[in-house]
Amino acid sequence: MGLELPVYQPLPSPGEHEFLVEVGFKGMRKGFYACTDPAVRVNDWVVVEVERGRDVGRVRSLGGVAQKKCGAGEVGRILNRADDEEVRQVYVLRADEERVRRKTREMVEQHQLKMKVSDAEWQWDRNKLTIYFTAERRVDFRQLVRDLARTFRTRIELKQIGVRDEAAQLGGVGRCGRELCCSTWLREIKPISLQLAKDQSLSLNPQQISGTCGRLMCCLTYEHDAYLAARKRFPREGKTIRTTVGAERVISIDIWRNTVTLQDEQRQRRTIDVEQLKSETVAQPAAPPRGEQPRAERPPRPALPNPAQPQRPPRRPRRQPEPRPE
Repeated sequence: MGLELPVYQPLPSPGEHEFLVEVGFKGMRKGFYACTDPAVRVNDWVVVEVERGRDVGRVRSLGGVAQKKCGAGEVGRILNRADDEEVRQVYVLRADEERVRRKTREMVEQHQLKMKVSDAEWQWDRNKLTIYFTAERRVDFRQLVRDLARTFRTRIELKQIGVRDEAAQLGGVGRCGRELCCSTWLREIKPISLQLAKDQSLSLNPQQISGTCGRLMCCLTYEHDAYLAARKRFPREGKTIRTTVGAERVISIDIWRNTVTLQDEQRQRRTIDVEQLKSETVAQPAAPPRGEQPRAERPPRPALPNPAQPQRPPRRPRRQPEPRPE
């Protein structure tokens, strides 16, 4: 069991009247708010002011840490710290969201819409209900919104999210046997490309390098920089190197075993250490600059015609006289 080090959170000084606070809500949703209460600490429940009413969230960071995370977006305001009754109301709403999601799925099937309802989230004062869904194409859900508003008696907001955001919001267990990184500690989901798997010499089978969301695993980026730094010590695959044995082509490299596999002109292979390869490499003569050739190998330039002088037609060969009969 590893030792977890505490995260340093700069506390506001008594002289400061207002400081920035990062507040987290259900799933990965977060916001930044201005606070004037110096007693607010990390993991405290606070009541914040939103566009339509009030909401309750939990403090994730404050002070300088929150200032670095905050961009150029709008900043709200923290009203007060939540008491026990307000926190209890949060858990009551979370328990009711499962009923809302099931009811919404039934209404989606009635309207025959090609969309998957992922989750639902009540605002703390019940002035707004947010429905999260995924869809492959654009969906016309205008009639669905009207029916949902009549059923739940509140303002309805349907928000389309991607499959990565859906996995981060619902959570789960990955291929490694641990909880998903995107739903626990990974706050920013970066795009993942297949080039990351190629640089690490991994299998390009999508079933082996994909996560529970069906996309490439986020953990492919964790060690990518270390692989690129390690590959600089090795020759490029497919490059022909002249060694004491002769001309050999690099077939593959293994950065973990620190070995290189070579193949000579007789298609004989051998695996040697990269340090041994450096000692066996024969220095090749320096190549001429690009676009230039050695003078001995440079072909002669053809004579160019002078446009100032008229070109004479080529002479016809003289006709040999026929021999006379004797």
